[in-house]
Amino acid sequence: MTDGPLIVQSDKTLLLEVDHPSADEARRAIAPFAELERAPEHIHTYRVTPLALWNARAAGHDAEQVVDVLLTYSRYAVPHALLVDIAETMDRYGRLTIAKHPAHGLVLSTTDRPVLEEVLRSKKVAPLVGARIDDDTVLVHPSERGHLKQVLLTLGWPAEDLAGYVDGEHHPIELAEDGWELRPYQREAVEGFWAGGSGVVVLPCGAGKTIVGAAAMARAQATTLILVTNTVSARQWKAELLARTNLAEDEIGEYSGARKEIRPVTIATYQVMTTKRKGVFPHLEVFDTRDWGLIIYDEVHLLPAPIFRFTADIQSRRRLGLTATLIREDGREGDVFTLIGPKRYDAPWREVEAQGWIAPAECVEVRVTLPDSERLVYATAEPDDRYRLAATTAEKTRLVEQLIERHADEQVLVIGQYLDQLAEIAEHVGAPTITGETGVKERERLFEAFRQGEERVLVVSKVANFSVDLPEASVAIQVSGSFGSRQEEAQRLGRLLRPKADGRRARFYTVVSRDTVDADFAQNRQRFLAEQGYSYTILDAEEIDAIEETG
Repeated sequence: MTDGPLIVQSDKTLLLEVDHPSADEARRAIAPFAELERAPEHIHTYRVTPLALWNARAAGHDAEQVVDVLLTYSRYAVPHALLVDIAETMDRYGRLTIAKHPAHGLVLSTTDRPVLEEVLRSKKVAPLVGARIDDDTVLVHPSERGHLKQVLLTLGWPAEDLAGYVDGEHHPIELAEDGWELRPYQREAVEGFWAGGSGVVVLPCGAGKTIVGAAAMARAQATTLILVTNTVSARQWKAELLARTNLAEDEIGEYSGARKEIRPVTIATYQVMTTKRKGVFPHLEVFDTRDWGLIIYDEVHLLPAPIFRFTADIQSRRRLGLTATLIREDGREGDVFTLIGPKRYDAPWREVEAQGWIAPAECVEVRVTLPDSERLVYATAEPDDRYRLAATTAEKTRLVEQLIERHADEQVLVIGQYLDQLAEIAEHVGAPTITGETGVKERERLFEAFRQGEERVLVVSKVANFSVDLPEASVAIQVSGSFGSRQEEAQRLGRLLRPKADGRRARFYTVVSRDTVDADFAQNRQRFLAEQGYSYTILDAEEIDAIEETG
């Protein structure tokens, strides 16, 4: 028995004592194979899941390493049954492989014949495979490569895909050499992706995921389709590629609501790709318009269902997913694992911060109290209306004004979900708003004015959650959100994490109505950032002056 920070339990939960001197070290060690479930003040609860273990296995971690981490940091004896279960779960990955057979084409093979017999008896597997070649091998219909991987994962036997990839249409792409170079973690991310051939790279917001994409393109030397969240993001990708590579303007096309350009490098928005007309998705044909050598999925945790369906059909293309968090609110992490690929590289936020590549950040939850009149309305409201009532109280507007005044020399984002609330705040503080109704040109104009310091405060809806580059924003005030979305919390903090010219810290305020579902949702949203090592200072609205001035 040691005085470690972890308590390892037989139900696959890990309890981490946050205040222990080795807590941060232990958190980093368990991150590859455990997921945070709850993060109250003193004890954080993690769970070891099969998908996390298979991701760890695909990233090169073996069961011996996982067991060693648990034995090293556990305060008490680790249940033997749990260690056996971890070893057996990780051993399931790779007993089935999908590969190219020199004589028969695509095949499913096994190193453990009873496993193959078991899965072949599944009604879901039968339509996806062909004739039996020998006792350990069965033909796979090439078009069913992705669907088969999805089904095998649900059966608990994730297949390792060794079938390789087509090179696609050659197109020369080189990184520009003008006084910059890849950061060490960016280079490691590209190497990890390329060694696996397909998969996901997880990096904090502001850590240069676009540059990882550009470097992957330079490795592929092929035509590339890049899928992004919106038109503003598409144009930021184009600007970054023009700055970081030898690509010329006419080699990069934008495929969005405004333009339909197909070029050797084409940047398409999820929104236009999933536009449905008369029951079909006409723009999904972009996947087939060229012999793409690489497909990049930006913000892969937001991948819409139609893109998943088409991705299942193009498993012979190299696929790179980029994200700050693999959390999907729809629970489809398994589809990312099978169709895009397993996690190939994951850089903990705090490690990247310690190296100086992203700004240090402080998270503060400020609690307001509903006035008696609003409390009564809230108490008697229908459950579906309660979050809106709690999230949009006028008490928050008053606090936002106070916080903006407090940070009078800084660039401030006010972020929320409800448009009427945002309009009211914007009117009170005299700031412009950006919502889904704001045209692309006007969004770009306002974002640029903010970057140049011409606008000090922007009030934004969830359209600014993703892929918006605002390097000098150092304060964000979150007044409402998508209920308990952990991914949204991560993305909103990410708007602040570009290193500041003067080295100042970022401040992320979440304004919460106490004793309401708003507070419950806030606790859930904070789980992902707690997993990354961030803690929230909790203050009453009257205690705002207790916060130290930004240094």
